[in-house]
Amino acid sequence: MEKKHLFWKEHFWRILITACGLFMILLTLGIGAFLAYKGLGTFTTYGHSVWEFFFSSDWDPADNTEGGGTVGAAVYLVGSLSTCFLGLLLALPFSLAAAIFLSEIAPPWSEKFFRPAVELFVGIPSIIYGWMGLTILVPVIRDLFGLDHGFSVLAAGIVLAVMIFPTITTVAADALRAVPKDYRRAAYGLGATRWQVIWQVVLPAARPGVFTGIILGLCRAFGEAMAVAMVIGRARQFPDSILSPTTSLTTAIASDMGGAMDGGEYSTALWTMALVLFGLSLLFILLIHLVSRKGGKSHGRA
Repeated sequence: MEKKHLFWKEHFWRILITACGLFMILLTLGIGAFLAYKGLGTFTTYGHSVWEFFFSSDWDPADNTEGGGTVGAAVYLVGSLSTCFLGLLLALPFSLAAAIFLSEIAPPWSEKFFRPAVELFVGIPSIIYGWMGLTILVPVIRDLFGLDHGFSVLAAGIVLAVMIFPTITTVAADALRAVPKDYRRAAYGLGATRWQVIWQVVLPAARPGVFTGIILGLCRAFGEAMAVAMVIGRARQFPDSILSPTTSLTTAIASDMGGAMDGGEYSTALWTMALVLFGLSLLFILLIHLVSRKGGKSHGRA
């Protein structure tokens, strides 16, 4: 009886954690399989080519099960890529500066105030970001640049930058804080200034963690729908500049999925968009593991 009790005491939590891990793997595979089942019909059932879907801008799928429409989603892809990378470009300098301040410059007592203030952004609902962008940012862009309206790639990029700022900042700050203090002591012992230690020692050592934060922020940007839909303009056209309106994959899925006939060509094309987003997320996760692995190898060689 005592041996049985010891067995459960030693192995129960290991079995439970393993089961939870396997469940998450199976859940991810199940989501991927379901999206593939629903989304690949664009190519298998309705006979559209991969080239048409990714490189054509002729979007007019038929809302029936017979097909006959066109499913060129290039506008949505370009809209998603342009807004997400603009948001990343805007957020990255502020995120890195905030991460360096939190981990290297701010006094210890200030972390109780600054870090919760940064993390507070994560808990704000997306609809709040979109509503503030619609009522404040869009009119400011309209008046500042003399436009007929302020719906644009720039508005969507700024909203996304604010949304991904806390993700990049917190992950990057943790990565910088994880760099061994011996690295700093050695650099200071050689006569380096604080900025030289941060720029030439700490940041290179924390590069894998910083890249992880960047990729995680980019993943959130790609998956955001509501806030982007409220400020991007939802115009089915390629953006001429960052001041032009356009649309995105998530915007199209959120606005059109409810009205499309289940199993029809239109609905299937929207499921294909969802499959593309899922594939991009997997690609980003693989990049995180690749960067982390290379970082670990470089530290091992050092």
